[in-house]
Amino acid sequence: MDTLTRMRAYIDVVEAEGFSAAARKIGRSKALLSKYVRELEDELGARLLNRTTRQFSLTEAGRTYYHRAVEIIREIDALQDAVSESSSDARGRIKITAPRTFADAVIGQSLIDFCLAHPEIVLDVRLDDRFVDLVEEGFDVAIRITRLQDSSLIAKRLAPFHSNLCGAPELIARVGKPDTPEELAGKPCLIDTNSRTRNNWIFRNSDGSIMTVGVSGPIEVNSPVAIKHAALAGLGFCMLPSFIAEDEIKRGKLVSCLDEYMPKDGGIYAVYPHRRYLPAKIRVFVDFLAAWFKECEKSTAA
Repeated sequence: MDTLTRMRAYIDVVEAEGFSAAARKIGRSKALLSKYVRELEDELGARLLNRTTRQFSLTEAGRTYYHRAVEIIREIDALQDAVSESSSDARGRIKITAPRTFADAVIGQSLIDFCLAHPEIVLDVRLDDRFVDLVEEGFDVAIRITRLQDSSLIAKRLAPFHSNLCGAPELIARVGKPDTPEELAGKPCLIDTNSRTRNNWIFRNSDGSIMTVGVSGPIEVNSPVAIKHAALAGLGFCMLPSFIAEDEIKRGKLVSCLDEYMPKDGGIYAVYPHRRYLPAKIRVFVDFLAAWFKECEKSTAA
């Protein structure tokens, strides 16, 4: 049995957090995976996993080996994929991280449409609102909804994105509608703790300069959907992604405030590690998303 096969087995076991789960996921027996990992440890002369009937953890050597092995396997797979000249040859599994709000909103349909169009490619989607390190955690692609920061990663802008500052009509009747961002400092605000800015909200002046306002309020929670429900209950003002807020604004259940101060430079991005070879399956996936969002923009403008 070759080292690459053992290496792939080890990666599967680590990512599934156990032999049984890995066996179910990839359709191989638990005994076979255990054999591969044991042979790999014998070959390396080092223990990679601490395992008992109830516990599973990586040793320090195991953690180091996992991260390097992921990069090696990626390079090998990418090199094989790079020789494919047509999109129809793209196949395999893509490990994706995306915020929960992406899948919960209408734009999550893009993933379903991709699977329908490319049955040879399996999307392994992990929904997580925290900021994920693609290289460290072994992801192929991240969907990020943000104002992109400088990065060593490659990013393709899929669509524009902006947030709305919102408040329920009863809240505005009680505490007043803010005329300037500074007024929010004295009003109840709802904090999404997943946001990088948290309780330091960013606004843009008419001259293009950035203004930051510190806010506080009765609830802090790591979910924009929970924030929306709290806002609908009149608990405070909130920052919501436009694709979450727009329906409630159209129905009059939330009122959009300070629109002229809201930054418009955000975007929805597909982000992937910089590699010498870009696998065909990644190229196909990113190109599909770009076309999908472009079509959505056309439909909205029509």
